[in-house]
Amino acid sequence: MSRYWSDVVKGLTPYVPGEQPKLANLVKLNTNENPYGPSPRALEAIRAATDDSLKLYPDPNAERLKRAIADCHGVETCNVFVGNGSDEVLAHVFLGLLKHARPILFPDITYSFYPVYCGLYQVPYETVPLLADFSIRVADYTRPPGAQAGGIIFPNPNAPTGRQLPLADIEALLQANPDCVVVIDEAYVDFGGDSAIPLTTRYPNLLVVQTLSKSRSLAGLRVGFAVGHDDLIEALERVKNSFNSYPLDRLAIAGAVAAIEDREYFARTCRAVIATREKLVADLENLGYEVIPSAANFVFARHPRHDAEKSALALRQRSIIVRHFKLPRIAQYLRITVGTDEQCAALIAALKDILGP
Repeated sequence: MSRYWSDVVKGLTPYVPGEQPKLANLVKLNTNENPYGPSPRALEAIRAATDDSLKLYPDPNAERLKRAIADCHGVETCNVFVGNGSDEVLAHVFLGLLKHARPILFPDITYSFYPVYCGLYQVPYETVPLLADFSIRVADYTRPPGAQAGGIIFPNPNAPTGRQLPLADIEALLQANPDCVVVIDEAYVDFGGDSAIPLTTRYPNLLVVQTLSKSRSLAGLRVGFAVGHDDLIEALERVKNSFNSYPLDRLAIAGAVAAIEDREYFARTCRAVIATREKLVADLENLGYEVIPSAANFVFARHPRHDAEKSALALRQRSIIVRHFKLPRIAQYLRITVGTDEQCAALIAALKDILGP
């Protein structure tokens, strides 16, 4: 620890991203990347944007991208914010909308970047235990008058569990918390969930965050966005323009616009992931695994007679990697990304060998 560090840095516990190993013949099922490549139209748009215009700064407002997102979701461009991946969007959300004297609320099992942002921006928070089946109970997020939360945030579907909260429950949550911002992090919603974006036209305290990393296969491009009332969007723009006026480069804007506009490819690859997920769940259950219902491009599973950490290590020895969290309540679960049919078949074959007769 250097004497030159600020007190904030000394107290940080950084987020640990999923491993990106360099192993031969790797079956990579640990970071929820889409097994299918980006839209060919997106790749062509990126290639076309690689020209002499790169000497110029990109559009600081990314108006083309905001228009594509607005058209896709039936909102206005003033209701759209874009950033360098949904993680950057979330960072601005924590600073611009969730930093208050009262603590914010999020589940005890959720995206592990949330407490990291709270540490970075010194946002007080409380975790709310999920129920035994890892579902969210809306009543647990309701506080008496005068003691309401400073904000509420959670992924839907949740991560790493994959469970989704129905839109009716989200609407009940909004009605019970009209005086604080409710942020729904929809990184995985396109794989079987229902987006809360339509509710943003009726609830000025709702912000929905999405990413192009998962369902549009652009994890390497880093594009995320938020949709909400223009007052919320203005707060994010003020933070962005006090931090980095050009978060999205020309290539990212071009590729993202093309990916959003290619709705047929998007729908086809999402259907393929969903179909593979359903088969993977059935195969895991046939091996004795208990699988949490998932609306994401991953599953969360445990075996009642086999240690999860040992299974993850045994899979790694066979060049198959999945995600294991050494955390309370979920230490016996594996989070398994839905890969191609061939990758999932290789996983099942390896697990059969590991589990034995």
